[in-house]
Amino acid sequence: MSSTAPIGVFDSGLGGISVVRQIAQDMPNEKVLYFGDSANAPYGIKTPEQVRELSFAIVEQFVKQGVKAVVIACNTATSAAADALRETHDIPIIGMEPALKVACDRGHGQRQRIIVAATPLTLRERKFAKLMDRFKADHTIFPEPCPGLVEIVEQGLLDEHDTVMNALHGYFGAYNLQTIDAVVLGCTHFVFYRDYFRELLPDGAAIIDGNEGTVRHLHVVLESLGKLAPEDAQGSVELANSDGSERIAELASTLLHRS
Repeated sequence: MSSTAPIGVFDSGLGGISVVRQIAQDMPNEKVLYFGDSANAPYGIKTPEQVRELSFAIVEQFVKQGVKAVVIACNTATSAAADALRETHDIPIIGMEPALKVACDRGHGQRQRIIVAATPLTLRERKFAKLMDRFKADHTIFPEPCPGLVEIVEQGLLDEHDTVMNALHGYFGAYNLQTIDAVVLGCTHFVFYRDYFRELLPDGAAIIDGNEGTVRHLHVVLESLGKLAPEDAQGSVELANSDGSERIAELASTLLHRS
């Protein structure tokens, strides 16, 4: 497989476009094929078995398209399917997990109070339990399931300020946010809420997502295999979705180019 082969990126819907944007920014010579499964969104309230089945079908299509690597731009699908996909396919499968370590390390040894905002399935899965076990003795961690935030993105309501803030207050209103050191965005959909979280949180609280670290890992893996696109290659992004409606196509394009 040549170094100019595309990278496949998929998500339960439109959230993974935030990862595609990061790839386009940090690895501009790469071709990216994105598949959003909006017809089956949200994954975060499905069973692990359902998510695995959907993920396998998507990756099979990517393999037929000749991708050199797959990025699971979805914390939920990573939890449910990444290990099984790696056992089945011989191309790199790059997953995601909530960037809890980054949030904890910010304290430089001081105890941190951290909210992890994610889907219900991500927070229920053993993968997150193991991640939390690494840090919960030294830090105070609040897992907060936020299924409705996925729906707001999928419905194209991100610019409706009152709708978004009402949803955020519904999930985070019970916390004394002045005591929170960081919020970890444990779902790629939530990255599009960064400005709203900034409005909600005190100035000193960090807002952390896993996109940059995931793309950095992708770069390292492809470089180690000699599969990085050459520096004179023309990068591109191709968006596809299981929901073939014009509304979703327009929304996907809008999110890709959102400032």
